[in-house]
Amino acid sequence: MPLTPELHDYLVAHGSPPDEIQLDLIEETQRLLPEQARMQIAPEQGAFMTILTRIIGVRRAVEVGTFTGYSALCIARGLASDGRLLCCDINEEYAALARRYWQRAGVADRIELRIAPALRTLRALPAEPVFELAFIDADKEGYLDYWAEIVPRIRSGGVILVDNTLSHGRVLADHPDGAAAAIKHFNEQVRTDKRVDLVILPIADGLTLARRR
Repeated sequence: MPLTPELHDYLVAHGSPPDEIQLDLIEETQRLLPEQARMQIAPEQGAFMTILTRIIGVRRAVEVGTFTGYSALCIARGLASDGRLLCCDINEEYAALARRYWQRAGVADRIELRIAPALRTLRALPAEPVFELAFIDADKEGYLDYWAEIVPRIRSGGVILVDNTLSHGRVLADHPDGAAAAIKHFNEQVRTDKRVDLVILPIADGLTLARRR
């Protein structure tokens, strides 16, 4: 069934809506960063991530690619009362905006943001599985490297979410280029990874959900 604009409006209208803080973050991101605002996840995806985080009972989570902090806010709100989220990003300008909204939402004490290349941050972490949830939403060419570092650090039963895995439909092309080529290669590689069960959900631009066996 094709998701028409009208049907998309309907499903958004009949789910948990973004609150005032989230709406303000969306608006400010679009106003200050009009060219980059498309990197922000969709509100319905954020609602899904909050619910999923609560269902799993996540206490330790990690995010690769934080941008202005919307996805981190959604994950942090779903964490257990003693939960912590580690965010990896390289842009201090985006981070400043994110921190301001995390503070306003009352979740700043749950989030640690490290400004450094994500692979450096991930490789410095303990090698054993300590996380119940991971979210990957950064440079598409780096997805397989992030995956390689994150999967061993996810506990059995934990979940990895990977954004933009439909690449606006360009994964259907025989020879996509750029980010779409990287995503298509990533999808082909991870579908045979015996450490996880996974499905691609048609949320926003495609959201891969993988469960660690």
